Amino acid sequence: MTTLGERLARGRGRLREHPLALDAALALCVLVCMVAGSFVDRHGGPHGTPDFGGRTPDASSVLLMLIGAAALVLRRRNPLGVLLFTGAVTLVEHVAQDPPAPVAMSAVVALYTVAARTDRPTTWRVGLLTMAVLTGAAMLCGSAPWYSQENLGVFAWTGMAAAAGDAVRSRRAFVDAIRERADRAERTREEEARRRVAEERLRIARDLHDVVAHHIALVNVQAGVAAHVMDKRPDQAKEALAHVREASRSALNELRATVGLLRQSGDPEAPTEPAPGLAVLDDLLDTFRHAGLPVELARTDQGTELPAAVDLAAYRIIQEALTNVRKHAGPDARAEVSVVRVGRTVEVTVLDDGVPPGASTVADTGAGAGSEGGGHGLLGMRERVTALGGALTAGPRYGGGFRVQAILPLTARTGEAS
Repeated sequence: MTTLGERLARGRGRLREHPLALDAALALCVLVCMVAGSFVDRHGGPHGTPDFGGRTPDASSVLLMLIGAAALVLRRRNPLGVLLFTGAVTLVEHVAQDPPAPVAMSAVVALYTVAARTDRPTTWRVGLLTMAVLTGAAMLCGSAPWYSQENLGVFAWTGMAAAAGDAVRSRRAFVDAIRERADRAERTREEEARRRVAEERLRIARDLHDVVAHHIALVNVQAGVAAHVMDKRPDQAKEALAHVREASRSALNELRATVGLLRQSGDPEAPTEPAPGLAVLDDLLDTFRHAGLPVELARTDQGTELPAAVDLAAYRIIQEALTNVRKHAGPDARAEVSVVRVGRTVEVTVLDDGVPPGASTVADTGAGAGSEGGGHGLLGMRERVTALGGALTAGPRYGGGFRVQAILPLTARTGEAS
């Protein structure tokens, strides 16, 4: 069962949807008030009190009240025009009748509309002009003294109409500004959410690329070794196949940990192993040594606690660089890895002395995109380093080989994807 307040709210909502009907209803109310006021003799009662029914308006006054009220129906479409028309009707009434009927009420409503729907400078100019003209006409054309209550009433009502309209306009502008800021904030939140989703997708893509590229490259190398020595040296072939099995198991574990980040609440429990970092760097280098790539390590960062994002990035950069060395630098290549702390940064460097099969593609091999169709290795490393606020350089070394160096800050950027 609906309450009276709900019914009134629905009624106001319907009127707002039909502004012409609302203005027609307002015009009717103004007409009723003007007609009722025209029957009042302000000083006809005992002791000078108002006397309702003490006078009767002329037909011309009734006609002017009808015309003035009817003009208010168009007040939204042409506020200044309606004000000019109702002001002229009011002047005619003041000149023709003494005392005049309250036709000025229509001009007061029209002035309020102008103030509510225009800017403040226009309200000041139009309001002062309307107050001066109507008050002056009332003082000059009437028989009452210029300081009479009726003349001052015209001045007060026009002034209040202009002030009320300006206040309504200011409040409407304030509400619109708040709504616009709320909409802009909502759009900003949606854009931020989309940006974070894109960053997370990029981060996961980088992790998947690093995991797959590293382990599949090792599997490919060991499988090739096993196939080559299967007939002549079965023991070495068995050892290579064992390395293949170990590399594939490591790949599956890392893929399971990475994909587990995508699970939703209620899904089976995701892996809880920590993300790889420099603490397991020796294990990473051992996998490359078992695959036939001699790797030397030099570290001066012992005792340095790295942020998780920096630790993971350093690990992935070394992993990707050594993977590309193994794939592109030739069978006799050797690699050197160094991790050095310099002030508030950690420098990770990977060097190799290999020469790729095609001399024209040296710049694209090593830790780069790769000479075989191009990949995302160098791009992924740059994205990781840039996201943390560091710098990456990669290129051929003088005399052969390739060099990758990443400078990572010990304090990663807040909120960046790792």
